Amino acid sequence: MAPRTRRSLAVAGALLAGALAAGLALTTVPALASTQGVAAVPTPPKNLKAANITETTVDLSWSASTSSVGLAAYDIYHDGQLTKSVDGKTLKATVTGLTQNTSYGFYINARDTKGGVSQASNTVQVTTKKSSDNTPPSAPTGLKVSGVTANSISLAWTRSTDNVGVTGYTVLEGSSQVGLATTNSFTVQGLAPNSSHTYTVTARDAAGNVSKASAAVTGKTSGGGGGSGTTPGQVTKVADDKDVPWGLATLPDGSILFTERDTHNLVRLDPKTGAKTTAGTVPGVSGTNGEGGLLGLEISPTFTSDNWIYVYFTTSSDNRIARFKYTDGKLDTGSQQVLLKGILRNQFHNGGRLRFGPDGKLYAGVGDGENGNNAQDLNSLNGKILRLNPDGSVPSDNPFPGKYVWSYGHRNVEGLAFDSLGRLWEAELGNSVMDELNLVQKGGDYGWPSCEGTSGSGCGNAKFIKPVQTWPVANASPSGLAIVHDVLFMAALRGQRLYRMEITGNTTTKPVAYFNGTYGRLRTVEPAPDGGLWLTNSSGDKDSTGNNSKDSIFHVQLN
Repeated sequence: MAPRTRRSLAVAGALLAGALAAGLALTTVPALASTQGVAAVPTPPKNLKAANITETTVDLSWSASTSSVGLAAYDIYHDGQLTKSVDGKTLKATVTGLTQNTSYGFYINARDTKGGVSQASNTVQVTTKKSSDNTPPSAPTGLKVSGVTANSISLAWTRSTDNVGVTGYTVLEGSSQVGLATTNSFTVQGLAPNSSHTYTVTARDAAGNVSKASAAVTGKTSGGGGGSGTTPGQVTKVADDKDVPWGLATLPDGSILFTERDTHNLVRLDPKTGAKTTAGTVPGVSGTNGEGGLLGLEISPTFTSDNWIYVYFTTSSDNRIARFKYTDGKLDTGSQQVLLKGILRNQFHNGGRLRFGPDGKLYAGVGDGENGNNAQDLNSLNGKILRLNPDGSVPSDNPFPGKYVWSYGHRNVEGLAFDSLGRLWEAELGNSVMDELNLVQKGGDYGWPSCEGTSGSGCGNAKFIKPVQTWPVANASPSGLAIVHDVLFMAALRGQRLYRMEITGNTTTKPVAYFNGTYGRLRTVEPAPDGGLWLTNSSGDKDSTGNNSKDSIFHVQLN
């Protein structure tokens, strides 16, 4: 059913208030939990198989889905990216344009004649064949230190040669990767002042052949540095984690709370000692063998008096937003109030970021559920930024009466942040062309699926709001977004870097990348109490198995 009317929400609120006044225990409150009706969708395709794998192609086949209204198409994805569609009577396809010696996770969604999309098929892992090119590039030569600061060492070297072509370089400290470069120079950032570091560089080609290492060079950072700025400086590891840290918030006492996506645990971290304690396990969470699970986390603006924490998570049937009491370091699972349910789930595109605005409302970034049509449907909760009252009711001043929708036409929103003027900025993952940074307008339409970034036949539609910045998806795939002193910091997964952009009016300065390849895929960035940043990386992205990652939480000093 559609989200309920303000009158019914008001009645529910009155009933809850009466219960609280009577001193009744807080439990899940179904009367508060709004939902959207879910029409019948096709059954998931089954028995997906791969055959005839080459350097750049693979043949896929699967068993038919069933649908009460008829099948329109099968959509072929790898790792959340749509690659090809075939009609509803076709049960095989050849995917082309793949990269040699690369791993892909393929799966299929069925789409019916009314636009309903199934859950994903089984995932088939495919690794394309190596190229017949077995000749590695020559080793880089002439490696030297070209400059130092208190927190960085710049390197330069002579370009390598290759029988086909060099595609990039890897900077190493010992056996650890600390940078990725496409040119013959790189600056290693995040270092401590007055510290020495020894580096080598290797070259790679398109076939995955890696050169021998260059001769080593040692550099030493200068003294100085310090906080109270907006330029990334020294990076310090606070703690390691075996799962995927996803949502993160700082409590009033300075400690950190974060969610583990695949264990479904809420964890408290003392940033001074690195000590972690499990505060509790959020009940009812289900993975998707992709990017679903225990996702966003936010604390109440009045946490010191009400102890509410808010979480966004995937269940076996949907995505939902709930709140719990967090008291004395423990998650009170019996206090759960489900505020919003019925957000469509799928293997990928679940969204999940939560952010309280200066207006006291809760904003949620929601993915399209792997069905782009949802993003333009105002009766769907998917492909949207949603705005809720803290008790889960619909704010009376939302742009579409009785609806949670604040903005729409989004593909997969994982970054939300407010600037000093109270404006909402949003980072969004594109499909195969462009990722986006948007300045969000009340009731605004951001164009997906007709327009991806500034690419697509529908981008000429005057009602679509253009992004402020775009990136090729290989350079970004944004997740977290934070603002410190009106400077935006955007964490990039596939791009493995942190972007810095100064807000200037309704736009930003040119994005500048930091830590390119130094810490791997970057998931979440949040302001820290000392004026710096918390930053998490994200290695175990493609399954729902707990404790099989090697991730960390870092502190980034801003100089």
